[in-house]
Amino acid sequence: MAGRVRNRPRRVSGTSAPRLTRPLTRTCRRRLIGTDQSRAGEGSAVRRVPVLVICGSLFLAVACGQDGPERRAPGAPVGVTVAAGSATSVHVMWNRASGKPEVAGYEVYRGTTKVKDVPGSEHMVDVTGLAPSTTYAFTIRARSAGGDLGPPSRRVRATTPDAVAADGRAPSRPERPKGAVAGSRAVQLSWGRSADDRGVVSYDILQGDSKVHSVGGGQTAAVVTGLRPGTRYSFTVRARDAADNVSPTSEAVRVTTSPGTDDGRGTAPTRFRATTRRADGAYYIDLAWVPPRADGAITEYEVHLDGRVATSLVWGGTAPQDRAEYGFYAGREGGVTHRVRIRAKLPDGTWGGFSAERTVTTGR
Repeated sequence: MAGRVRNRPRRVSGTSAPRLTRPLTRTCRRRLIGTDQSRAGEGSAVRRVPVLVICGSLFLAVACGQDGPERRAPGAPVGVTVAAGSATSVHVMWNRASGKPEVAGYEVYRGTTKVKDVPGSEHMVDVTGLAPSTTYAFTIRARSAGGDLGPPSRRVRATTPDAVAADGRAPSRPERPKGAVAGSRAVQLSWGRSADDRGVVSYDILQGDSKVHSVGGGQTAAVVTGLRPGTRYSFTVRARDAADNVSPTSEAVRVTTSPGTDDGRGTAPTRFRATTRRADGAYYIDLAWVPPRADGAITEYEVHLDGRVATSLVWGGTAPQDRAEYGFYAGREGGVTHRVRIRAKLPDGTWGGFSAERTVTTGR
């Protein structure tokens, strides 16, 4: 269960606690901690030092100085997932980075060794040439157009299955594929389970002739996001076993996404609730919801309060899958009515639809 962020500032710890990326208030009080004015010589830049910015309930560390513009590196990729594709390969996925600076590419590391360079427009890759029955750890780093590397993502592990000797038989073809539109930018796919004498390890989802996703052999459904509104798509599915034998592709599923923009209900958080409570002489708004269904981790949410963005939440570790909770400071005055809703950033980097809007009044 995710930890709740309260008015009292604290260091976020644990694998499931979210961290705030925007303040909840616009009024900030700045207090300079210290500045090193020493110079190595004429024309040297003033050395940067931390400044504490107190924004309501949130403490943010920033820096100041007079050394002109600086190059920025991208942030650490989030939502990294890995799954064995066969006895000798692993499928790695991560959430597409957004914001500034723009990401030009990603570097995929196995342990401390870089094994793949991926263009910034892609957010998945297959790492091959691995050993059977072995556990591997992967991290991702984003690279800006200027060549600056961001910090590594959290480390995620996957274990390849045992090797299968003399297995030349491919899995059966996935049967009865179905597709359903989930708004203007997402499609839900499902299919019948394939049979294999040694077991199916993974399923590949293809859009036309291109592989766009992979799920474990125990899954028979997937959600494809990041699509264009009002566009017709064709998807097929194929099964893969531990020996890398690939089944014939399924029949094609053809679907057309909804035209224009929509409410995105297919990608919105559900069972959204908002309640108020009083503690320490102040009022708080507590939220609870079920994350939207998507293939890949959903680690970031945006909270809208009274029609404006109030804050963004980012889970630094394992994000909740069945139920998420979050609480925030609303003020000291009772009888104030607020409207609140949330939306999730999907694994492809796009924003999903908004949850239902709830109305709460402090002190009631």
